[in-house]
Amino acid sequence: MIRSTGTVLLIAALALPAAGQDAVVLSRMQAPQLDGVIDADEWQAVTPFPVVQYQPEFMAEPSERTEIRVGYDEEYLYVGAALFDSDPGGIRANTLYRDRYSGDDTFGLVLDTFNDNENALWFFTTPNGVRTDMAVANDAEGGPGGRGGFGSMNTSWNTYWDVATTRDETGWFAEMRIPYSSLGFLDEGGIVRMGLITYRFIARKNERHIFPAIDPAFRMGFAKPSQAQTVILEDVQSRTPVYITPYVTAGAGRASVLNAPGTAYDFQNDYTREIGLDMKQSLGSNLTLDLTVNTDFAQVEADDQQVNLTRFSLFFPEKRQFFQERAGIFEFSTGSQDRLFHTRSIGLSRFGPVRLLGGGRLVGRIGGWDVGLIEMQTARETFQVDGEPVTVPSENFGVLRLRRRVLNDYSSTGGILTSRIDENGGYNVTYGLDGTLRWHGDDYATLQFAQTLAEGVDFRFADAALARIWLERRRQEGFTYVGGITYGGGTYDPGVGFYTRTNYYSPRAGVGYGWFPQGDSPVRRVSTFAVYRPYYRREDHSIESRVIQTRNSLELKSGHNLSLSGSWELEDLRRGLAFPEDTEVPAGRYEFVTGSLSARLPPGGFVRGNAELGYGTFFDGTRLEASLSPSINPSKHLELEATYEYNKVDFGPRDQSFDVHLARLRAQVGFNTKLSINGFVQLNSSADLVTTNARFRYNMREGNDLWVVYNEGLNLDRERLAPFLPISGGRTLLVKYTYTFIR
Repeated sequence: MIRSTGTVLLIAALALPAAGQDAVVLSRMQAPQLDGVIDADEWQAVTPFPVVQYQPEFMAEPSERTEIRVGYDEEYLYVGAALFDSDPGGIRANTLYRDRYSGDDTFGLVLDTFNDNENALWFFTTPNGVRTDMAVANDAEGGPGGRGGFGSMNTSWNTYWDVATTRDETGWFAEMRIPYSSLGFLDEGGIVRMGLITYRFIARKNERHIFPAIDPAFRMGFAKPSQAQTVILEDVQSRTPVYITPYVTAGAGRASVLNAPGTAYDFQNDYTREIGLDMKQSLGSNLTLDLTVNTDFAQVEADDQQVNLTRFSLFFPEKRQFFQERAGIFEFSTGSQDRLFHTRSIGLSRFGPVRLLGGGRLVGRIGGWDVGLIEMQTARETFQVDGEPVTVPSENFGVLRLRRRVLNDYSSTGGILTSRIDENGGYNVTYGLDGTLRWHGDDYATLQFAQTLAEGVDFRFADAALARIWLERRRQEGFTYVGGITYGGGTYDPGVGFYTRTNYYSPRAGVGYGWFPQGDSPVRRVSTFAVYRPYYRREDHSIESRVIQTRNSLELKSGHNLSLSGSWELEDLRRGLAFPEDTEVPAGRYEFVTGSLSARLPPGGFVRGNAELGYGTFFDGTRLEASLSPSINPSKHLELEATYEYNKVDFGPRDQSFDVHLARLRAQVGFNTKLSINGFVQLNSSADLVTTNARFRYNMREGNDLWVVYNEGLNLDRERLAPFLPISGGRTLLVKYTYTFIR
């Protein structure tokens, strides 16, 4: 039996780098009353972790006293934090809205539950007791080739856990209670090893305290699984409850449909009466099974409108809850937003949503293998497009993902297999193999190979393939680099994925340098980075695109951030490129240079936001782009967030120009932590459209919700088509109720 460690071992551990520390055995404790008060005997018997300052200056003396304790019993992991503050009036508690960070003081916990140094679950709360949970993938690196950051954070993931907070004249206090059934872990002979990071953020000071002592030279170090402290729990048993969640949805909608002669738009009413069922069961401590019948996503927030001034498709993230459980297992990113598997391929066609008849997901670990399995079936749907019916056939989607560690704790290899088969015999099958190797220090190499097979497409090995080699140093201090080459065949087409180019090869190289000034300097970090990224056509090796880009950033200890960027681009168009307002760039070779300046306010301020201004040449014209994204909390019950983006493109020699305005306004009202309203209005001048999405939620308890959702689209320019468009393109009002039975 391993005995609990005490203060001496914990303090000694601080002298070692986070990833190299000996495991810390957590204390078994009696279940505390969850009331946000942590001076009870149960908590005082647990030794607090020795926290250090992470930011603004690493290892400086924390300005406020912070005590964090973690213990456990047979069913739950408990976390208690005493967050003392010499100025309790300065504690930021800006919102009551679930899953929302609004510049608040926070206390957080990151758990690498399978201790795989790559995936983690992140829980944090605020002085108002607001719960936020998310999943971390790819060691918080944002995908292979990414620059790190929140691109690897799945903010749509939710699970079952509880929190309680209190405040007094000495600070604020928090308790978390997380059931093992919400975590998943690997039990090895009665011993469970997890990676743990815990922290406290003081918003007004932009100051973060952390355990263990993670060097901020790592990107997103405070949420990076590979830098977590290994902790041990003994003789714990994960419950295997069954969560059965039936739902009922009712509502009405009205759509504008072009009549058969094509002379006018008629209103078509549609009434919704649906029932369905979701089920979740833990198959032991390390596997989770999700099943769904007649899946419904009425409560999902509308996508952010985007402006597309490129020749490539736009990428939209997955927000549907069913696909969130350990979604990082399925990650197979091939650079930027490209990936072999993207769940938005399931149940969403280019004409609109498609009914999901049902399916299942199995995720977790078997032996040394991370396992992910998805099987889904969609219904046949008919859409009216320009007055004509268009039928989308019923389809079956299948995904199998396997991955395991090799060579060391920070390297892995695996594969993925996807299939998409419709009722008419059409099919697309894709397989991919990948490996990530940490070969020295913080230097990583990623190798990937994939091929696709589709109906009606002659299979040729090279044409159907994608291959990629990627090298990078995963640090933001000192010299850093990225480099590699990607090859894409002409018939490469992952039917359940997302990709922007085919029939090309692209070498890439980038170098940078970053440093953290010490002492009394107001500067926290300075960095510079330059990248060269060309794309060549396979058939004749001619250049298709090229980007040479630099970015220089200055981050102050106050949290203010300033960036200056420049780019020199080349585009060789073999056919014209269409833009709004009947504007077109003719085929030809173009080179253009742009520069931009961006600024960001501290994330912990009462007023937060970003601003950016850019100008330069654009094909054979010029482009001015500006954006502003402020947010403010007039009270803890209300948050207002706005975004305005403006693009002015002028092709003077051809006497063509256009302006694009994109505006978003989001109002989030939290009456308390259970009752909320989210209103979201967007204007997109390039589509001549205003969309409205309003959602009312009453979360009686976790898994028991009442939703009322209203959507409408309004046409701004009714005369742009003949016949004239109606004012309203369509509207829906839906009411959805879910109740979870736990067995």
